[in-house]
This record gives sequence, C-alpha cells and structure tokens, in this order.
Amino acid sequence: MVNEAKAANPMREIRVAKLVLNICVGESGDRLQKAAKVLEQLTGQVPVYGKARYTVRSFAIRRNEKISCSVTVRGEKAMQLLEAGLKVKEFELIKKNFSATGNFGFGIQEHIDLGIKYDPSTGIYGMDFYVCLERPGFRVARRHNLKNKVGIQHKITKDDSIKWFQTKFEGVVLNKAFQG
Repeated sequence: MVNEAKAANPMREIRVAKLVLNICVGESGDRLQKAAKVLEQLTGQVPVYGKARYTVRSFAIRRNEKISCSVTVRGEKAMQLLEAGLKVKEFELIKKNFSATGNFGFGIQEHIDLGIKYDPSTGIYGMDFYVCLERPGFRVARRHNLKNKVGIQHKITKDDSIKWFQTKFEGVVLNKAFQG
C-alpha cells in the first residue's frame, strides 16, 4: 500500500466524481415515462433515455427503442443520494460490487425506500446506483490541452475504494458470491 507520508497528502484524498442512477424498464411507453418521473422527483434533473442496442424478440424490444433512463448527479446532491441508497442496503455491499478501477455499484429493489411517497399511479421501480470515485488531479486525463495519463500510483484500486467505503460510511464489505 502507501506509506504514512503519502497517505497524508491532500492530493491523494478520494472523492465522489459522480453518481449515476439508472432505471431499466425494458420497454418504451408509459412505464418508461413513469420511471423518468421517479428519477426527476428524486434528483430534480431531467433524465436521459437509453436505447436498445439490438432487437431481442423474446424480450419484445426493437433496436433503438428507448428502454431505460438515467441521471448523472455530482457534488453534495450525489453524496446525499448515495447515503440514502446505502441506508437502504444497510451499508452492506459485497466484494463483487467494486470494480478493478475503483468504482462501485449496487441496486435497490424499490424506490420508495429512498423516502419518496408511494403513488399507485406510478408504481414501484428498482434502480441501480453507480459511483465513480476520483482523486484531485484526474482532470489531466480529460482536459483538452496537454492531455496526459494518470500515473499508476495515483490511480484508485479496488482495495482503495473498499477502504474508502469502510471509513467514509462505516460500511461492511461481505466476502460472498451474491447479496441475498
């Protein structure tokens, strides 16, 4: 890992770059519009629609048909929504939820657990939370001028993100195959 002098460096602090909320309905039409309304209620932002990549006749979806909606949230709002989502999961994730690049994701079964009042006309939707973590200085890989690589020492590993999750939220990472 990293020695104590490097760990105290403020440039090595891990933060949430963005939180992506996704509801995949699997069909276009009324249910997708209601799911988009749920995301808009939750975040206050207009959701983006995702399209099917190819036709799957057994699922009755066609290519380029809108089947999902998602919202990207940043800043303080992202932290509040992440906290609410983890509260539903009781701050327990499994090791498989964390990727090798230091990001993690999880799903919840019912959106009403987040504190939204149940509306019979809307129904209940499950959603996915994807959390992208970064350190200060990651902009060098995205900026237009003098684009460069993020050094191997500065990248976030799976262990770094697990440690961040355990210290920031006092979360528990279980070592089992699936969450049940």
